Amino acid sequence: MTIDQRYRRAYKPLIWAVCLAPAALLVARGTGWMAPSLGADPAREILEVLGKTALNLLLVTLVVTPLRFLLGNPHLLRVRRLLGLFAFAYAALHLVSYVSLDLRLDFPALWADIVKRPYITIGMLAILLLLPLAITSTQGMMRRLGRRWQTLHYLIYPIAMLGVWHYYWQVKADVQEPLVYAAILAVLLGFRIWRRRARGRVTSRSAPATVPERT
Repeated sequence: MTIDQRYRRAYKPLIWAVCLAPAALLVARGTGWMAPSLGADPAREILEVLGKTALNLLLVTLVVTPLRFLLGNPHLLRVRRLLGLFAFAYAALHLVSYVSLDLRLDFPALWADIVKRPYITIGMLAILLLLPLAITSTQGMMRRLGRRWQTLHYLIYPIAMLGVWHYYWQVKADVQEPLVYAAILAVLLGFRIWRRRARGRVTSRSAPATVPERT
């Protein structure tokens, strides 16, 4: 079995199943098929699960690059776009749930929240930045954009930071869990900085010495 066949027949279905599991569990809890139920405030529980799943998937997307380096497996990059699409899907569902369940489709209230509540402003900005990444995640858009595609998708780093920041400001009191997310994100970004500097040192060492001009 080739790597492409293994990805399509095994890895891709597995990623779909794992990424869809949180949504399926929400449905099962909401319909009473599975305990525990959604609790006394189902809207708040749905919002929290969808938002946290989106943030988890964003961080998992960032884990792919160091994992590829540590395992020496460049084919892991194939799963990164799919994970990013699921992160966007959960973030969009998080927003839809907020507007429909919490605000009851009161769009003037949504605009007021965006303007007056900083954590809502940050969360909305993160979702807006995710939108172009989702739109350009196809093979056709990669070919069309060329090198600009990679530049555009560097937005994943500020998006992840905004997501953690949104979570930190949203919880207000018990910030222990958001700080754990912040620490994980700091490690992932620190790894990338270290790798870039290491590559720079290797490049400078391997560059041919400059031959002095003859006078």
